[in-house]
Amino acid sequence: MTAFTSELLPNYLAGQWQIGTGVGSALSDPVTGSELVRVDATGLDLEAGFDFARQQGGTDLRALSYRQRGALLGSVLKVLQANRDAYYEIATANSGTVKNDSAVDIDGALFTLGVYAKMGETLGDRHFLLDGEPARLGKDPLFQSQHIQSPTRGVALFINAFNFPAWGLWEKAAPALLSGVPVIIKPATATAWLTQRMVRDVVDSGILPTGALSVICGSSTGLLDQLQTFDVLSFTGSAETAAVIRSHPAVTQRSVRVNIEADSLNSALLLPGEGADSESFALLAKEVAREMTVKSGQKCTAIRRIFVPESQYAAAAEAIGERLAKTTVGNPRNETVRMGALVNRTQFDAVRIGLDYLKTQTAVLHDGASHALVDADASSCCLGPTLLGTRNAAGSDASDRVHDTEVFGPVATLIPYRNLAHALQLVRRGQGSLVCSVYGSDAAALTQAAIGLADSHGRVHIVSPDVAALHTGHGNVMPQSLHGGPGRAGGGEELGGLRALNFYHRRSALQASGTVLAQLSAPAEIAIA
Repeated sequence: MTAFTSELLPNYLAGQWQIGTGVGSALSDPVTGSELVRVDATGLDLEAGFDFARQQGGTDLRALSYRQRGALLGSVLKVLQANRDAYYEIATANSGTVKNDSAVDIDGALFTLGVYAKMGETLGDRHFLLDGEPARLGKDPLFQSQHIQSPTRGVALFINAFNFPAWGLWEKAAPALLSGVPVIIKPATATAWLTQRMVRDVVDSGILPTGALSVICGSSTGLLDQLQTFDVLSFTGSAETAAVIRSHPAVTQRSVRVNIEADSLNSALLLPGEGADSESFALLAKEVAREMTVKSGQKCTAIRRIFVPESQYAAAAEAIGERLAKTTVGNPRNETVRMGALVNRTQFDAVRIGLDYLKTQTAVLHDGASHALVDADASSCCLGPTLLGTRNAAGSDASDRVHDTEVFGPVATLIPYRNLAHALQLVRRGQGSLVCSVYGSDAAALTQAAIGLADSHGRVHIVSPDVAALHTGHGNVMPQSLHGGPGRAGGGEELGGLRALNFYHRRSALQASGTVLAQLSAPAEIAIA
């Protein structure tokens, strides 16, 4: 068992463990309220730490081929697998998640890391990537242009959200390290313990070059000031913070490359013609209830808006409500509990305020307050799932708040529409989202809807009865597919298989004789100096 003591967790920077000089911030159990550990980054020499990562970690990583770096990721995966039980204990205590919800984070992280470890083998002994085919630059074919991508000579700074302390680390770090770019991770303070523990286990294993992986727990003050021209920054969090990041001199003056994943009002759409007795209707109701309750709705990809034909509104409300009513809420240590707590009191209060805000334009179809808490009381951060509704199609148009406001918890709104054109119009009022799932049985209609939604979503998840037992889930982010979204979702792109490596590489055109460019076909002999 992991010892839960209120110790001050060390940061790992410049190749050494360092304790902050301040009192630190307390991380607490969201069910019992007890203090677990403290984190603090006061007094760290950030400039020295960033320089160390660039000069030592980056140099040593670039000296390795993609195959070698992939093998390192494979070894890291084994270390994390060996400590998996400890991670589950930390998740239960600090995030308040039931075991199945912890798996979404922890096992999802391990799976993603494994995928990128195998990609290293596929890329082989190269130290750079070819980008497309050679292009003739004139009538004589001898002089040509070949684009290549080479690892950026900087550091990757990750500022992450509280809801995925494990997956949020490795879905970013795996492609960065595979690319040959050192990582500095700044986890959200509320759940930093799990991230710090994973980094600690990897550092202690000695697998990665010193300086390849660092972690700073506590305040993010001063981090962006350290970023230089060839560094990259990936942020997951609120649109407000994203706006501050985009206006920072590192971005506006030094052109630091930025990836943003921000707020997202993700949708589920039941196509016209699907009745309450259809399999597609049942699939939608099941997935909506699951997405509302997994991790207590604290997922950036969770379903926030459910669009159904106006004729199916009452039936959908009943079907989803019945499923939600069966959800037991409370202390995740009780085996009968299926939904744990919100991460802390701040988040709990924010959800309650957001609910009140949405209720001014909606009706309550299933009240989360009706759930009796199991092994928890009113002082805990446990809150039952709430389904709201806009009553009719006219209300769907008038209720602007449900299209503009994301309540980051177990809350979703049922929205009726008149026809498909109306449905697509309403979905797009989300102003860009990470994912929309579409449910139906007609392949042509599903394709039409998906293409109509693709421009405003990073991912369109199409569910028909033939894939009922196969689809990976609306909110599950798979490393083979793109994760990100346009507009209010941040405009970022992560994962997507090898596409994730693009963010950590710089593209350049080599213009030369075909004889010179032919040397690129033997990349194992060309190392990065």
